[in-house]
Amino acid sequence: MSHIQFYLMVFMVTMATVLSPTVAKLTPNYYDRICPKALPIIKLAVKQAIYREPRIGASLLRLHFHDCFVNGCDGSVLLDDTPTFRAAVTKACRRDVVSCADILAIAARDSVAILGGNQYWYQVLLGRRDARTASWDAANANLPPPFFNFSQLITNFNSHGLNLKDLVVLSGGHTIGLARCTTFRDRIFNDTNIDATFAANLQKTCPRIGGDNSLAPFDSTPKKVDTAYYKGLLYKKGLLHSDQELFKGDGSQSDKLVLKYSEDSYSFAKDFGVSMIKMGNLKPLTGKKGEIRCNCRKVNYS
Repeated sequence: MSHIQFYLMVFMVTMATVLSPTVAKLTPNYYDRICPKALPIIKLAVKQAIYREPRIGASLLRLHFHDCFVNGCDGSVLLDDTPTFRAAVTKACRRDVVSCADILAIAARDSVAILGGNQYWYQVLLGRRDARTASWDAANANLPPPFFNFSQLITNFNSHGLNLKDLVVLSGGHTIGLARCTTFRDRIFNDTNIDATFAANLQKTCPRIGGDNSLAPFDSTPKKVDTAYYKGLLYKKGLLHSDQELFKGDGSQSDKLVLKYSEDSYSFAKDFGVSMIKMGNLKPLTGKKGEIRCNCRKVNYS
């Protein structure tokens, strides 16, 4: 287990047991009555986790993205392979109150706000329940891989009810965090739409053979939520092939959005929140569907 996985485990174990949703519509004040301490506790836990390991913020954001793209935002991505966060919430609420899916949605928002400032705060809609199953086939089929071209990315996002703007905005989540050599090796050796010096520097730690686990930042400020990701695309410094596909210098609508966000952090922050809320509404389980998982790594025993 890597140290980042350890901190993820500690965080989610510190976070997990809350309220069982009984309404069929997500709402920002879902826990106000049944567990008013839930959100402040999660925020504190996220802040402490990021202080110990800054990369945890990027990991939480990506977990929420992956969760929503695989069968909807239902916590299924946390089953089996992904660490859990529950104990702190359990102390303040009943074990059957706050879902793992909601904890992840809140933690993703708090990570972005902590690493980017208050302008990146957005109101999370809550009341999700957790899935009783997880599907590796669905994960492989629904998650956009780093080698996708622009048309493939659009098709993938459209299949989830998301549009071009959502694609460009949510890709901005790569403003924080690192990627493994295996995800960008082909780009730095074979792509032509890449800055030569940028590629050469990456090749030093990510050779054609070996170094699979070597890491590289998505942009020049991997511990800060800002617009450096978009600025990098303007100079052909997108780390992943799928990143650079958003900007080709041909004056397309995607190009215009990248340029806009590279120059206007306020617009990026506002639109990022809107698209995150939209993504968070992908097929959530509500009412009596699913369950409130006591352990985010596995389903409850009947």
